[in-house]
Amino acid sequence: MAARTAEERIALIDAKIAKKKEEIKALEAQKQKILHPVTMRSVMEKAKAAGLTAEQIAEKLGLEM
Repeated sequence: MAARTAEERIALIDAKIAKKKEEIKALEAQKQKILHPVTMRSVMEKAKAAGLTAEQIAEKLGLEM
C-alpha cells in the first residue's frame, strides 16, 4: 500500500476545512434565527412601514375580510 502524497493529503485537509466552513455557516444561520426571530408583529410592522394597508396585506395573504 503506497503512502499518500503531500498533495493528496493537502487536498483531503482542504475538503475537511470546506465541510467545516459549511457547518459553521449553518450554525451561524441558526444563531441569527434565535437572536432575531420572525414574529407576526414584526412582519406586520414592516409591511405597514412599506406602505401596505391592512386590506392589501390581507389580499396578498389570500384572506377575505
